[in-house]
Amino acid sequence: MLPGPDMRAALLPIQPKLSPDGGNENLSAAAGIGPKFGLLPREKIHFLLQQGMIMSLAPIEDGQIQPASLDLRLGSRAYRVRASFLPGKDKTVLDQLSFLKSDEIGLEGEGAILERGCVYVVPLLEHLSLPESISAVANPKSSTGRLDIFTRLITDGSEVFDQAVRGYTGPLYAEISPRSFSVRVHKGSRLNQIRFRLWNSQQFNMNDFGLEDRELRSRHEDKKLVDSDLHLRHGLMLRIALAAETLGPIIGYRAQKHTDPIDIDRIGAYAFRDFWDEIHARNDRRLILDPGEFYILASHEKLHIPPDLAAEMVPIDPSMGEFRVHYAGFFDPGFGFSPDGHPGARAVLEVRSHEVPFILEDGQVIGRLMFEKMAEAPQVLYGQTGSSNYQGQGLKLSKHFKMS
Repeated sequence: MLPGPDMRAALLPIQPKLSPDGGNENLSAAAGIGPKFGLLPREKIHFLLQQGMIMSLAPIEDGQIQPASLDLRLGSRAYRVRASFLPGKDKTVLDQLSFLKSDEIGLEGEGAILERGCVYVVPLLEHLSLPESISAVANPKSSTGRLDIFTRLITDGSEVFDQAVRGYTGPLYAEISPRSFSVRVHKGSRLNQIRFRLWNSQQFNMNDFGLEDRELRSRHEDKKLVDSDLHLRHGLMLRIALAAETLGPIIGYRAQKHTDPIDIDRIGAYAFRDFWDEIHARNDRRLILDPGEFYILASHEKLHIPPDLAAEMVPIDPSMGEFRVHYAGFFDPGFGFSPDGHPGARAVLEVRSHEVPFILEDGQVIGRLMFEKMAEAPQVLYGQTGSSNYQGQGLKLSKHFKMS
């Protein structure tokens, strides 16, 4: 049975109140965020929680709050659906689920297995009541992408995935489709994360918040963003590493097709050889991507994201190749910091070829990193929290696997 709006409202610990002009009562509270615009750091996310702009059906755990984002948690029910969907303008997700769902699955206790190749929609524990000056954007967590779990955020009335528009008030849902492995999830499992953007009135017609190349070049001259030459084209271009001289004899991993399920909440519990095949470096420094196969590869460059910036891997020009890179492409401030001041972490790339085999060569451009300004630098950077699993990484599988 689907949760009705009245039941959902009764569970919310804080309810937004509407003023006569239809605006949220918490509009004035947004002034307490401060005068600077951009992505909000963890301290301001705490403020959003205190002001009821972020609400939850269960207490927020401190480990959910990252330097520039908030981990979202699955609720108690999952709904298997026949196909992916968007609710569309003036429609709710529950409206669509009422005729699209084919099964209802409980996630409490031992959780439940989400089967590979199927599509599920899960109401999340977190809800939003944003003022007109704040929007939100979501992406899969790094571990989610490395498990090849296709995950997107859905909001009521939306015509696009992974966005909550300025002033959005309502529930959040995750669309989940495991692609390589069946997975066990639980109420409270974290598959995606959300970040919040504070706008000023001059930005209301903008749809691109990336720093311009000239500013990135200036930043790099002051303190290196990458450990090699800077290649810019409306963002930082990243190249693929396929040479033993760069990564060692293992330059990637390919997902096996028939494995046991993976429990999302079990860390370091699985022998990687039961799920992945190693890809060895070749003398010609090439790799042929097989259609439909999923690969974990790494960038040639090591990165450093400055404290006052965040970055996101965005789709590269589709005319460059028949493959997709990076389902989970957000980099928190401080990612790649090293004590010697040099960029210290590679970008791990989740790669899938589409209809035809495709040859990658060492050094080939494979991704584009867009940088965006933080409203303020977070007081705690990536690598300084207990949940920073990928600081200083080279080629690395998700945190669920034992590498020995």
